[in-house]
Amino acid sequence: MTILVTYRRTSRLTMSIVKNGDVHVSAPIGMPKREIEQFVDEHRDWIAEARQRTCESQKRRAAFYAQLPLRTREQADDALRRLKSLIEPMVERHAAEMGVKPSQVFYKAMTSRWGVCNVRDKRVCFSAYLLLLPEWCVEHVVVHELCHLLEPTHNARFHALMDSYFPRWKEARRLTRQICQMEAEKDDE
Repeated sequence: MTILVTYRRTSRLTMSIVKNGDVHVSAPIGMPKREIEQFVDEHRDWIAEARQRTCESQKRRAAFYAQLPLRTREQADDALRRLKSLIEPMVERHAAEMGVKPSQVFYKAMTSRWGVCNVRDKRVCFSAYLLLLPEWCVEHVVVHELCHLLEPTHNARFHALMDSYFPRWKEARRLTRQICQMEAEKDDE
């Protein structure tokens, strides 16, 4: 187990477990090393439990994404074909409604994000794993990325645009998060 200590302008010690199971400790600038070591020692049980939860979560996440096999060229081509037929009509319809035009729409097997919008060159990328979601949740992602062509950040204006163009966006986001968790847990049973 690796323990990474970062000194910050903070008034107290905090600790978190990252995806690979390492422990990250944030300490006030100037705090003696022995106090940090004592803090870590006092929380060994919490660290063990948190590392176990993180490991289980990562396994569930991997199981969720494994539902869409993309190992062969044939599998990837089939996924791309299905993805295009699902997403392109949504992009066309919502882009026209919103008065935006992406310069390029492309697809990648991203597991860290459902979609990405490069505001500068107006390119929009969607994850192949959107195929694991209900169609209306996919549509939420499409509208979300197109809204970034109107507002780059997740500020009040962005949320107002989402409310206007896809009023059920919060519900779709919540369901998407639940699906990722539930589908992966089914594999554990």
